[in-house]
Amino acid sequence: MIPRDVEPRLLRGFVAVAEDRHFTRAAARLYVAQQALSRDVRRLERLLGTTLFLRTTRAVELTADGERLLAPARKVLAAHEELAAAFTGPRALLVDLNTDGPSTARTVLERARELAPACELMARFESGLTHAAAEIAAGRLDVSFGYADGLAPALRARLAHRPVRYEPLAVLLPEGHALAVHADVPLSALAGESVYAGAGNPRTLEWTGLARELFAGRGIVMAPPAPVAVGKDEFRRVMAKTRNPVLVTVDFPDMPGCAKRPLVDPVPLSPLSMVWRKNFTHPGLDALHEAAAAGAAARGWLDVPPGAWRPAALTDAPGGG
Repeated sequence: MIPRDVEPRLLRGFVAVAEDRHFTRAAARLYVAQQALSRDVRRLERLLGTTLFLRTTRAVELTADGERLLAPARKVLAAHEELAAAFTGPRALLVDLNTDGPSTARTVLERARELAPACELMARFESGLTHAAAEIAAGRLDVSFGYADGLAPALRARLAHRPVRYEPLAVLLPEGHALAVHADVPLSALAGESVYAGAGNPRTLEWTGLARELFAGRGIVMAPPAPVAVGKDEFRRVMAKTRNPVLVTVDFPDMPGCAKRPLVDPVPLSPLSMVWRKNFTHPGLDALHEAAAAGAAARGWLDVPPGAWRPAALTDAPGGG
């Protein structure tokens, strides 16, 4: 029975000799001394308890056991080369954008791809930072975006994050809603409305928590759980059925038959952070950092308008407002 821990070097020497039918030529091909190659072949024969070659002064021929070993040995070496190739250079970086459509996260990703064209940055759409953060902590995802301070403390402690943007919030109104006639909607106008903010969706607990804090004391009701809709058609169908306004960011994709209106008086801001595993390094992550910094500098992403609303986790912090 073949040992399970045969070194690939021994199999590589055996295959070279079997193909060249000559120890000197095989040793030259492998860039090793002939004596070292002969020693490796003899060691492999001892491990297997058989003779692999018939050696004469004129030729080297495979024995029956040598013929039997050749094909599987080639497969093992091919698998070994595939394994080595898989870890040559950085692997693809898995970046969650939450939703497929225009967003700050997508803007950062697209700029990072320009900054690091040799890296593969693959987009994912996990729909909610709470779920994505757990995937990052488990090593199944690398980067995501969202309200990091809204994560459970135990989960947040395993991650690193940097502020990317204070995203102004808006409300998505169903077709025919009375507030749709306004260019923007004062928060006070939502008093008495049931506004959907992901209640009941375990993937978006951080978003629901932010909305609950925003709604508190303003008479805005948290709409009950609704079926999680994937895709514009399903989203529109569920919205038409429930007729509830939906809390979104101003960059949320336009929906047919719906009106998106910015919220004002005060302008509510959702803190968007980039989130990754602590001590994780990757050239693609470096590019994302550079892209986020460039976006903030060029577009004022981290500027806070006078009187704007932010969650207490930020306004209570040193320098918060």
